[in-house]
Amino acid sequence: MNPFTFTQPRDLDGALAALAAGARPVAGGTNLLDLMKEGVMAPPGLVDINGLGLDAIESSAEGGLRLGALARNADTAYHPLVRRRYPLLSAAILAGASPQLRNMASDGGNLMQRTRCVYFYDVGTPCNKREPGSGCPAREGLNRQHAILGASEHCIATHPSDMCVALRALDATVHVRSQRGTRSIAFADFHRLPGDRPELDNTLGPGELITHLTLPDADRFADHAAYLKVRDRLSYAFALVSVAAALDLAPGRRVRAARIALGGVAHKPWRVEEAEAALEGKEAGEDAFGAAADLILRGARGHGQNDFKIPLARSAIVQALARAARGTAPEPEGEAQ
Repeated sequence: MNPFTFTQPRDLDGALAALAAGARPVAGGTNLLDLMKEGVMAPPGLVDINGLGLDAIESSAEGGLRLGALARNADTAYHPLVRRRYPLLSAAILAGASPQLRNMASDGGNLMQRTRCVYFYDVGTPCNKREPGSGCPAREGLNRQHAILGASEHCIATHPSDMCVALRALDATVHVRSQRGTRSIAFADFHRLPGDRPELDNTLGPGELITHLTLPDADRFADHAAYLKVRDRLSYAFALVSVAAALDLAPGRRVRAARIALGGVAHKPWRVEEAEAALEGKEAGEDAFGAAADLILRGARGHGQNDFKIPLARSAIVQALARAARGTAPEPEGEAQ
């Protein structure tokens, strides 16, 4: 085992000092600890941030929602404010992982998940994300789970989160702090496409810690929202394709506004605002939804084993929008916290 230091700071300043020295934050540890066990990551130190009190879920002064970075996924999904005002977020979280993992995983940590590409996890194979410049065997190898949008010659991996797909659709903002001060990052800018730097998953700077997330008021979308996740099995499986869809419908089923984001198809949650704008004023129906799907998937390209994802994604977009148009479904029964 690689040696590392472990600290439990009493306050945020102590945590930021440890992060500035190169340590990594750990809350639930549901991804980071697995990566350390597999030898994929070997941070010089871990900082237990669970005692920092960053777990509040409350209305924001602007009329939206504030999610503490240390709020657990399960607590977020079942929180009354989230269930009532942001059912799309609740549905996306409940589609992810398993009840046991949702009880442990933090909201901030969810954003920091790394790809589940088999080559990234296998330290005996090349991987540009793990070892820049070593190659991307997934391009010609096992790529059934991989990207059809936004990929590069250096990496075709996908981002694994469900929660992040809903956060992208809902225009979340990520708030971070370091010893240099605070800053806010639009969710659209938080995760990166691989380009020629696939080892960089996001735009966090050295020593920065996510403290909370904010969401704008989304009440107009609460009655017509759906999260559709296509996967190989019902539980504990990552998405082949997922769609977060929300509609604001006028009388007569005319679309006043739409929000659509995809997961399982790119290195980051994928959203094309042009497709949403094209739906405005249209009658909610298969023709309009299909046209929007075509705009979202413009330029999509498979890599052999994942060619099926392109028609699958189109069907999923149309189906998710149709579900949203019918009305937000009640939460599934029997979900354990």
